[in-house]
Amino acid sequence: MSNVSHAGHDMAGHPDVTEMRDRYDRMMGGRDVVLVDGPVFLVGLYCAISPWVLHFTTSQSSLASHNLVMGIAIAVLGLGFTMMPRRMYGLSWAICAMGAWMIISPWVVGSSPDMGVILNNVIIGGLTVLLGLVCAGASMKSDTKGRT
Repeated sequence: MSNVSHAGHDMAGHPDVTEMRDRYDRMMGGRDVVLVDGPVFLVGLYCAISPWVLHFTTSQSSLASHNLVMGIAIAVLGLGFTMMPRRMYGLSWAICAMGAWMIISPWVVGSSPDMGVILNNVIIGGLTVLLGLVCAGASMKSDTKGRT
């Protein structure tokens, strides 16, 4: 019977250790903004539940369903940033566009919105644009770092 124990072996002597380190660095290279993934997700969740938090589901029913759909979309993008960062950070500009849309949506989708609804969407939209810009900036920085 063969001895399959692996006690006492160090990875420093492994023949592919430099290649494994390089691969690990490439995989983690896009993770410069790991702290932004969570806030993007949380902004999306708040956007989705905000009609019920601020109680405008009856007075602004079309805006309530709009915020629900947009909030879910933002939260899904936040999860995507966490699970597939190298592929998803290209959508950072889409988050900026979604944030800009959230800012103007009370007047486009809603009907005679009150100040609470307007402030809610402007704050959510502003945070979304800001987080999207941070993600886009980090994505551009990691792309230029990968080319040099």
